[in-house]
Amino acid sequence: MIGRFLKSFRRNEEIDWNSLSKEKIPEHVAVIMDGNGRWAKRHGLPRIAGHRAGMETVKKIIKAADRLGVKVLTLYAFSTENWKRPKEEVDFLMKLPQEFLLIELDELIARNVQVRMMGWKEDLPAHTLKAVEEAVKKTEHNTGLILNFALNYGSRREMIEGFKKMAGEIQSGRLSIDQIAEEQFPKYLHTGRLPDPDLMIRTSGEQRISNFMLWQLAYTELWFTDVFWPEFTEQHFYQAIRDYQHRGRRYGGL
Repeated sequence: MIGRFLKSFRRNEEIDWNSLSKEKIPEHVAVIMDGNGRWAKRHGLPRIAGHRAGMETVKKIIKAADRLGVKVLTLYAFSTENWKRPKEEVDFLMKLPQEFLLIELDELIARNVQVRMMGWKEDLPAHTLKAVEEAVKKTEHNTGLILNFALNYGSRREMIEGFKKMAGEIQSGRLSIDQIAEEQFPKYLHTGRLPDPDLMIRTSGEQRISNFMLWQLAYTELWFTDVFWPEFTEQHFYQAIRDYQHRGRRYGGL
């Protein structure tokens, strides 16, 4: 049934990937994958059908990012606030990583993709955590695209816990107040040594950050589209990259 609804806008459009500047491909692309539930409602389907359709989009965008030479693709899969949703929906969302990785892990390995996760593992169901940790372990030595899932992630909690870690180092004498610097704080965040996103994409018409990488997005280029995530295609991804390449990133300068 889902395939029938997707068919109308999942045509194999010819994309001129070569028209993009290889020197201006964003190193790190972050995506807020929004609109699965609203897409399902529009088509008279249950919300979980929208999440399953969104998983198909994930597969396509991973391949597109890998093809372009993007080094890091961070996908906002489940926020710390999403636990407030109905239990049936949350249970389904917690099964999706397991299902996705069961089907796709071999191809990710073949593509030299390295799977990572940022978020709080201790709150995840055992089956979800097992699937993610297995994927992380099996791909840890891969050197291609870093596929970073933000799962049970919230930026305010991340920053508060980062401050606590820093305060602990000050109390223990390993760090002095004078040593606190902007360049040093990222090591206390879940993104660790990953570069800050160059481009953040959000689908479904919402134009907000929603507690996503608040520190890391300080100078990120933001790209919004009205398209729901299940409808988001390689063509839309190409458009986002093309628009990014036509922007001037001055970081407060001239």
